[in-house]
Amino acid sequence: MQTSSIEVAQHIAALLLSIDAVRLSPQKPFQWSSGWHSPIYCDNRLALSYPHVRTDVKNALAEAIKTHFGGAEVIAGVATAGIPQGALVADTLALPYIYVRPEPKSHGMGNQIEGRLLAGQKVVVIEDLISTGGSSLKVVDVLRQAGADVLGMAAIFTYGFEIAAENFRQKNVPLICLSNYDCLIKEAIKLDYADASELETLTQWRANPAEWGS
Repeated sequence: MQTSSIEVAQHIAALLLSIDAVRLSPQKPFQWSSGWHSPIYCDNRLALSYPHVRTDVKNALAEAIKTHFGGAEVIAGVATAGIPQGALVADTLALPYIYVRPEPKSHGMGNQIEGRLLAGQKVVVIEDLISTGGSSLKVVDVLRQAGADVLGMAAIFTYGFEIAAENFRQKNVPLICLSNYDCLIKEAIKLDYADASELETLTQWRANPAEWGS
């Protein structure tokens, strides 16, 4: 698991904070769909509503792909939040685009992969957020079963959980993220979105998110 340059990571973190895509609430934690309690909530979909933010994110993802996955032939978005990001990136790189559903359609052609994918094509997957990586890596499984050569995945943000790093290692999927939790917290304190006194709470949560606050 790699992060883009520190300059890119800081810039993306600052952008997400500026539009409230990332909210910090150590005193009144959020509850994720997994049941985990968290002092942070990240909704990168909000970036789509701000032209300058979505443009910077799109360009940063495109540059990361050119740098780390130069042989890419197809861009694949992860449903649902990765779909628009992937389409923007594919358009910027002038590459074919597909997206992958969580499950095959229950009607029509029963597709799980939407768009044209040929066996052997080199694919880069686009995701908006990496937590444990479980749902994102299911998309990789689907693409590989269809004959794709998955070069890796590029995402906007990662929480940096060790379980995610291990999951990506086991699946042999290189992961490049524009920004990460550590950089985000530093930017939040620097830009007065969070107080330095809250740093211990934020650090403890990341160390053991499944048990924190229970």
